[in-house]
Amino acid sequence: MTLRNDPPAIGVLALQGDFAEHAAMLRAAGARAAEGRLPSDLAAIDALIIPGGESTTITRLLDLYDLREPIRRLGAEGMPIWGTCAGAIILAREATDLDRPHLALMDIAARRNAFGRQVDSFELDLDVTALAGPPFHAIFIRAPRIERAGATVDVLASLPDGSVAAAREGRLLATTFHPELTSDTRFHELFMSMARAYRSAARAASK
Repeated sequence: MTLRNDPPAIGVLALQGDFAEHAAMLRAAGARAAEGRLPSDLAAIDALIIPGGESTTITRLLDLYDLREPIRRLGAEGMPIWGTCAGAIILAREATDLDRPHLALMDIAARRNAFGRQVDSFELDLDVTALAGPPFHAIFIRAPRIERAGATVDVLASLPDGSVAAAREGRLLATTFHPELTSDTRFHELFMSMARAYRSAARAASK
């Protein structure tokens, strides 16, 4: 089926942070967006976005709503998961200064608030290897820094200082910036293609 007739269902973790902006971008790009707050909300989605926000708060709420293990299991089983800013920290195998366990799914090491406080936020045009077209205008707000990417991780974009700003490992995607705060849907379209591939593989396996 075409994307128009059979769009992927992408969940956005809606515990805290800018989940509404992600949902709006997904709908603009043609996906079915569903805000998720409970384990039962994970049953009908093809992929999941963990948005930016406060990483320590989100990790606490993951446990409060019994979501950490179900999400980690889905990620280990191959469901696409995309973490933006705080979401990238939660997705990382190594993360600094978190007072609770995180998902630790993706072979990256992330450092919280690596560029300073809110007033040190910045914007930058990035060349992204996975996206066709012009550079992506990236918005960094109290952004983390990906300080290490494992051997199986594809670096999609880097900052001038060499630190990783966007990376992919199989069906896991991490960006240290906020694509949902722009009008550019290319990252969301990339994630939708990952969701469609996962859904097709799951359907084929069930036959």
